[in-house]
Formats: sequence, structure tokens, C-alpha cells
Amino acid sequence: MDKFLQDLRWFRQDFKVKTGLNFVWAVILSFSLWLVATPAFAFNAPELLPDHPTAIVDLAKALTPIQAEKLDAHLAELEAETGWKLRVLTQFDRTPGTAVKDFWQVDDKSVLLIADSRGGNILNFSVGDAAYQVLQRTFWVELQTRFGNQYFVREEGEDQAIIQALSAIETCLRKGGCRAVPGLPREQWILTLITSSIGGIIFGLASRPRKPGDAFAWQWALLFSPLWGMLFIAFGLGPVLVRTTEWLPIVRNIAGFAAGGLIAFLAPIMSRANPSET
Repeated sequence: MDKFLQDLRWFRQDFKVKTGLNFVWAVILSFSLWLVATPAFAFNAPELLPDHPTAIVDLAKALTPIQAEKLDAHLAELEAETGWKLRVLTQFDRTPGTAVKDFWQVDDKSVLLIADSRGGNILNFSVGDAAYQVLQRTFWVELQTRFGNQYFVREEGEDQAIIQALSAIETCLRKGGCRAVPGLPREQWILTLITSSIGGIIFGLASRPRKPGDAFAWQWALLFSPLWGMLFIAFGLGPVLVRTTEWLPIVRNIAGFAAGGLIAFLAPIMSRANPSET
């Protein structure tokens, strides 16, 4: 028993010593990593910035010289007309860091577009308080996902991702705000057409007559109106109306709703009129 207690005390002392040494090594390692990582978070390299005023700092060469020149002149005109400061920084293996804030004198009416192809999405935005009040967070999220995704960049190029994103920002700033990013991509319109058609199918199924002599079950159609109305209006017409003023996608979605409703409503009648042969 005494030997067991002695071994137990030795084990506890040895455990404390090893634990203390491990703690010391952990503190030293953490401190060394902090010393190495600290300059990365506060990186400041003003020598990478040009020696003349410009709204474009294209370190990654995402724009051609002609594109950068035209875009720089256009952003200068926009700032003179409206007071909004749009700036573009492209970077890859080099970045000026926080030096761009002093270089561009970033304020509440500034929007900084940062294009960096090292991540999954190349676009990031630094938005001033005044611009953030005009264009809410959902706008910037949609703008980033629409033009900064890898599929768009692969198909259109980094230059078009930057140019079209800036064009959308300018359009909405001139209008005094947008609920969504202007423009309706084909993929998004197809999704709204599908939801409109599904809403029509649900409407047609709900409005089938269930009693002899009835031509239209409006009570059931009204009962299911939250479902088909959400699919047709909220997810079908809503995204189209807030993104474009063209009538063609609206007419097509209405036609999809009507076609789905007619097919679902007339399917039992057509099946009774054409019985299958046995």
C-alpha cells in the first residue's frame, strides 16, 4: 500500500512537471506565431501605389491599359457629378494594404472594389457608411455572387467582372438605391419560370371540380392560394420586376403559370376523353 501511494505521488509530480513544460512551450510557440503573423494583418506598402492620382490601382493587371484609362476617366466624371467615389484595387501576390485608405482619402461616400483571384470569389467591397445606407447588405452579397464567382470569371474574364460590377453600383447610386442588382441573368430567369410553372400546376390541381355540376373549384383554389401565390408572385414575378423593366420575361412567366394551370386542370378531362385500350 505504501509503495502504491509513493508511486502515485511520483506520477502526480511527473505529470505536473510535464504539464508545466508543455504549457511553457505552448506559450512560446503562440508568441512566436503572433510575432510572425502580426505584420500580415497590419500590412502597409505605399511604395506599390502610383505617384499620380488615379482611381485604378491594377497590380494584378486584370484590366488592359485602355480599359484602365477609360474607367479612370469615367470614375472621375462620376465623382465630379454625384460625389460618390468608386475606386478599384486589383491584387494577387502584392498588396498595398492599408496605404490605399490614405492614398484615396476614403470617406463615407467611398466604395472600394478589391479584386483578388486567390480566393473562391474574386470580388470584395469596402463600403462607406453613406453608401451602405443607400445600398443594403443584400445588394452587395448579390453583386459579389453574380459577378465574382468562378463561373462568371471563367466565361467573361476578370475585367468584365470588375467593369459590370462597377456599372451596377453606378446605376443604383444614380437612382438613389436599388432593392436588387440590376439585370436578369438567364439562369435566374429560368429559375423564376420554373417556379411560375409549378405555381400554375398547383393552381390547376387545386381548382379541379370535385362535385358533379361544378366547373371550377374556386374554394380550393383560394385555400391553396398562399402556396401557388408564393411560387408565382414572390419567386416568379418578384425577382423579375425588381431587376428589369423588360416585358418579355414577365410575359413568359405569366404564360408558364397559365400553361401549368391549364395542363393540371385539363389532364383528368383529357384522360377520360381518351381511355386506354385493354
